[in-house]
Amino acid sequence: MTAPETMEALLVEQLPEDDGWCFEPKWDGFRCLAQRIGSEVMLWSRSGKPLGRYFPEIVAMVAGLPEGDLLLDGELIVETAEGLDFDALSQRLHPAESRIRKLAAETPARLVAFDLLLQRGDEDLAMKPLSERRRSLERWHAKARNAGLLLSPQTGDLTQARDWLERSGGALDGVVAKRAEDPYRAGERAMRKVKRHRSADCVVGGFRTEAKGSAVASLLLGLYDDQGLLHHVGFCSGLKAAERRRWTAELVPLIEEPGFTGNRPDKASRWATERTTAWQPLRPEIVVEVRYDQVTSGRFRHATRLLRVRPDKRPDQCRCEQLRHPLTPVQLEELLRSK
Repeated sequence: MTAPETMEALLVEQLPEDDGWCFEPKWDGFRCLAQRIGSEVMLWSRSGKPLGRYFPEIVAMVAGLPEGDLLLDGELIVETAEGLDFDALSQRLHPAESRIRKLAAETPARLVAFDLLLQRGDEDLAMKPLSERRRSLERWHAKARNAGLLLSPQTGDLTQARDWLERSGGALDGVVAKRAEDPYRAGERAMRKVKRHRSADCVVGGFRTEAKGSAVASLLLGLYDDQGLLHHVGFCSGLKAAERRRWTAELVPLIEEPGFTGNRPDKASRWATERTTAWQPLRPEIVVEVRYDQVTSGRFRHATRLLRVRPDKRPDQCRCEQLRHPLTPVQLEELLRSK
């Protein structure tokens, strides 16, 4: 099979307010096109790579859905007792089949469907308006009745969409807006996506230097837990040359072990190199406010943006609970039932 293309979203600052839009939660998982032609099932990533070997339980689920050819657009997620877990999902991309089978049994994935592009007896569903495709998806999902297949909620209510956006930052990655009368425009950025950017006050517990030279390249950020341990939770980069010089002059006098007393930035990983693990520890005296978009397992998923220094705040006031934006199993079920 040839991998089908996904319709993509353009990142914008605000949800559209004019008529004709439908809104859906943006899930924090792996985008997935689930395709069944005859008896063959394929799972495709956004980039066109096959995902089926990593999610055998989803392949089996799709194979057992109502008969006929099928193409679903959705998101793969993994739930744990605490809610959706992106780290558990990422661990499924493992080279060892035995490991994949073990994780598939312990933390099975589910597919959250938000579009139906092909079903038995209707080869041109992708060319129909989203409003018609959504009605077909809802009818088809009601017949499917499979616990591994979830239906993503959709609304035309801007107030509801803003509520979803307010709850994003953890398991929810924002809100997607789609034109109700648009066909499925594969390969185009025809949707709009909005992410909620939050801010957090963090301790500067260390820094990394430029590849050539000793100037500060990035600030290493930390937060305290209830036991008083300072955990590395991410970094702030993108500093301009003048900022790097100022930070170097301010931070070098503060170099002192241990820096982070909990999770540290030199933790070994398969991606780590000598260059990426090298860092300078600091006395925990400086607090900065940073802007972030997404949190995974109590850490910033991406680089943060420096907003300001906070001399008015004590380092011990910078707590891990700032990054807790869970979507509990109960909240997940409530969200999936919402219209």
